[in-house]
Amino acid sequence: MAGHSKWANIQHRKGRQDEKRGKIWTKLIKEITVAAKLGGGDIATNPRLRLAIDKAKDANMPNDNVQRAIQRGTGSLEGVNYEEIRYEGYGLNGAAIIVDCLTDNRTRTVAEVRHAFAKNGGNMGAEGSVAFMFKHCGQMLFAPGTNEDQLMEIALDSGAEDVITHDDGSLEVLTPVPDFSKVQDALTQAGLKAELASVTMRPETETELEGDQAESMQKLLDALENLDDVQEVFTNASL
Repeated sequence: MAGHSKWANIQHRKGRQDEKRGKIWTKLIKEITVAAKLGGGDIATNPRLRLAIDKAKDANMPNDNVQRAIQRGTGSLEGVNYEEIRYEGYGLNGAAIIVDCLTDNRTRTVAEVRHAFAKNGGNMGAEGSVAFMFKHCGQMLFAPGTNEDQLMEIALDSGAEDVITHDDGSLEVLTPVPDFSKVQDALTQAGLKAELASVTMRPETETELEGDQAESMQKLLDALENLDDVQEVFTNASL
């Protein structure tokens, strides 16, 4: 199926994340700890932990940090008990936002998230107010010039739901969450490495923002992402 251009948006998002690399380790340690607590310390049977460790490697996190986070999660080292919370809301022009948090203090977190929304032109919504606009799935994005026929054959044979060709020549592979690692492994073994690969909340439709609106929306997203308790921010805004 065809889709509109996505590559510039993805590259922009990656650039913004790279600027915040100092905070990424802290967020990844939390995610590894919670993943190990919920699913155990073996990546062979815990896909969430495997994905978190892959992200930690991409961020050049030392293995000692990874192992300590796993040990805190499994209980062999003492650690903080984190709770998963999701907040939903709206940004500029009604663009939808989902904010996933890991926190040891729910009262602090909700106050900080609400303040970030209010200060930057957004507002928090009730639970379920925007989540229906997103699909929980595995997502991989490949650069323009990737061999489309090869990618499509391997992806679909290994369990992908869909392969989308965008107007800019980039290719997007969507998978059910449980099959994400299997599809990624099959593509990597064939020499097809994704520029972006994650389990995500993918918007079903997008709200395009330009000029001042796009700039204001980016400030809101940055304010949310900079909060210590926030792990991931998803939006249907196309900036």
